[in-house]
Amino acid sequence: MMPFMLISVLSVGALAVDVAHLAIVRNELQNAADAAALAGAAGLFPANPNPAWTTGVTKGTNAISLNKAAGVTLTSGTVQAGYWNLTGTPAGLQPQDITPTSNDVPAVQVTISRGAGSNGGPVPTLLAQIFDGAAASTTATAVAVIAAPGIIGNGGLFPVALSQCLYNNFWDSATNQPKLDPATNKPYVFRIGSAYHYGPCESGQWTTFKSTDNSATATRDLIQTGNPAPVAIGDQIWMQDGTKTSNYNYVGVNQDYLLPVTSSLNPGSLGPVTAFAAFHITASVGGSGKYIEGYFIPNFKVTNSGGGVGPYYGGYVPPRLAR
Repeated sequence: MMPFMLISVLSVGALAVDVAHLAIVRNELQNAADAAALAGAAGLFPANPNPAWTTGVTKGTNAISLNKAAGVTLTSGTVQAGYWNLTGTPAGLQPQDITPTSNDVPAVQVTISRGAGSNGGPVPTLLAQIFDGAAASTTATAVAVIAAPGIIGNGGLFPVALSQCLYNNFWDSATNQPKLDPATNKPYVFRIGSAYHYGPCESGQWTTFKSTDNSATATRDLIQTGNPAPVAIGDQIWMQDGTKTSNYNYVGVNQDYLLPVTSSLNPGSLGPVTAFAAFHITASVGGSGKYIEGYFIPNFKVTNSGGGVGPYYGGYVPPRLAR
């Protein structure tokens, strides 16, 4: 009976040890694919007007060899760049020459395998070899994307809410680029003032985000520190009463900022956030002027992203895995 019992024990051992070993190797391949896809997606910047497809593929390919699976340094994989639909319809990587919708974002897809002629060949089995078990092939695939933010984490926003009307006036949604002033062939430079002094398409309003504090001091603090809590598209933020003239003296100029956009800019009330806009401030004038001057910018890297996906108004969050 001992030989038969030994066969049974070794069979169970082969199953337990080899399946676990294969799972570990598969996880190592997945980690390598994830890392390479993220490196490739980072290479797609600047993504507008066209993603840097070639650079993305190159960076993704180069990252493969930085990892191992079952002790073997990885040397090859399939790296592709294209558009990825965040809703899953259509599924799979789409060509680079499509006309992307709001749900189609630039992506890099990486597939890495251990198999015949690839990365050291199939994964050898251990105890299964006693029973003439063959080496096993395994594959991992990852997709990383760059997209516009849906949530901005603490400190990522400047405390001025822009009117949706203003954004539509100076941003070309067909090209996802700022509209150009024909006199300079550069983005329009315009002034943003409070709704008390400017029309609906050139107005903004100081905001204390989710607090209803109307004091100039509260806004002044937020100029330095940004939003104290995450703000998401659809959240209601407070539009301050008054122009807070002295606050213009505290605004840093010649700097890039991310501002919330709202469809309702009524002072002393809440307005819904519809997007987040990237803006370069060239001047801030108080006194009788009461305006911030600047222009919209593309390819702004959002470092305080809290996740989510929103419409592209110039800002991109760091690459993240979509698959």
